[in-house]
Amino acid sequence: MIFITGPLFSGKKSYIKKALGLSDEELRVWAVWDVQEMAGKEDAAHLAESLCQVPIVIATEVGGGVVPTDPHVRRAREEAGRLSCLLAEKADTVVRVCCGLPQLLKGEWPCKEKRPDFPDERRTRC
Repeated sequence: MIFITGPLFSGKKSYIKKALGLSDEELRVWAVWDVQEMAGKEDAAHLAESLCQVPIVIATEVGGGVVPTDPHVRRAREEAGRLSCLLAEKADTVVRVCCGLPQLLKGEWPCKEKRPDFPDERRTRC
């Protein structure tokens, strides 16, 4: 699994589309994004295990900045951070994209020549 993370509107989807030569439709079929919003709805370890079955997982970093005073918002942010840590641990490749610039954190750079083997069955975005 390729895990892409970075701030909001930092170019995460554009980067992986270009790196793997994916169309918008292929990205919708083989990737799931905004996974930080799934955090807290079920056990983080179970969710991370489920998401590892998806070839490309994209998460927006939500832990930077001022710590929220609202305990529910703070808890959601903490759970999103824990989920990202689990995904990064399980991923073959981790890339952080900031200002449109990718930083390889783990594994090998994703590229068209080493495109992952996507499952034959088509899936819908979670």
